[in-house]
Amino acid sequence: MTEVIAIANQKGGVGKTTTAVNLSVALAQLGHQTLLIDLDPQGNATSGLGIDKRALNPNVYHVLVDLLPIEKTIRETSIPNHAIAGASPDLIGAEVELVSALARESRLKGALSTSKNRFEYVLIDCPPSLGLLTINALTAADKVIIPIQGEYYAMEGLAQFVSAVDKVKKTLNPRLSLEGGVLTMFDARMTLSQQVREEVGRFFGGSLFNTLIPRNIRIAEAPGFGQSIFQYDAKSRGAESYLALAQEFLARRGLVVPAAPTPPLEPSEPTGAQS
Repeated sequence: MTEVIAIANQKGGVGKTTTAVNLSVALAQLGHQTLLIDLDPQGNATSGLGIDKRALNPNVYHVLVDLLPIEKTIRETSIPNHAIAGASPDLIGAEVELVSALARESRLKGALSTSKNRFEYVLIDCPPSLGLLTINALTAADKVIIPIQGEYYAMEGLAQFVSAVDKVKKTLNPRLSLEGGVLTMFDARMTLSQQVREEVGRFFGGSLFNTLIPRNIRIAEAPGFGQSIFQYDAKSRGAESYLALAQEFLARRGLVVPAAPTPPLEPSEPTGAQS
C-alpha cells in the first residue's frame, strides 16, 4: 500500500527541498519504488534532479488547475526505482486560480488516487507557506515530516505550523498524522546547535528523528549539478546522513533495513540544471 509523506515547514531555508530530494532517492536506493512530487513554485526539487523546470510541460500545475491525470507528468529519473512529478514557475499562479475552484483543497488527493499504487512511497516537497498548495499536500498525505534548521530561529513558527496540520486533520484529512521533525544543517561543534536539539526534542518528544543532517558543503553543491547527494558525492557525510535517515524512516515501519544497502550510484555528468 502506498504511503504519502508531505515534507513541509512554513519557514523557508530549513532544508525542506534538500530533504525531500535526498530522502526520496535514498528510499529508492534501498529498493523502494518512490515518487517525488514538486509542489513548490520555485521548482528546486525539479531542477535539483537535472530537469529544466522552465521547459517542463505538462507539470504539476496542470494537474491541480486543469485536472490533468498526474500520470502524464510523471517521469522516471536516472535513479532506479525513482520518479518525479515536476513543477514549473507556472505553479505560482495555482494559488490564485484555485481560490474559486471546486474541491480546491483536495485536487492533489484526487489526482493521486488513480496512480499512487505504482509506488510504495510518495514524497511531496511543499512550498514554505500555509497556502493552498501546502493544504493540498496535507490533504493528500498520510504523514508529515518537518525539517528544522539547527540554528537560533529553529522554533519560530513551528507551533503554528503543527497547529495548522492538526486543523487539516480535523477538517479535511482524518488519517493525517505527524511523523516527526528532522534536524538539518546541524553543526555538532556549536553549543547553540546542541541547545536547539534539546529544545526541538522537548517539542517533538519521541517523534524527532535521531538522525541529524549535518551542515555539509557537498549537500549544498549537489543541486547546482542537477544531482542528489548520492550522485554527486556518495561518500560524503551528507550522503551517509540521508541514507541513515531513510533507514530510520523504514525502521519506524517495522521494515528490515538491508545490512548491505544497494551500492551508491556512480557520479554522473552535470545535467544542466538551472539554479
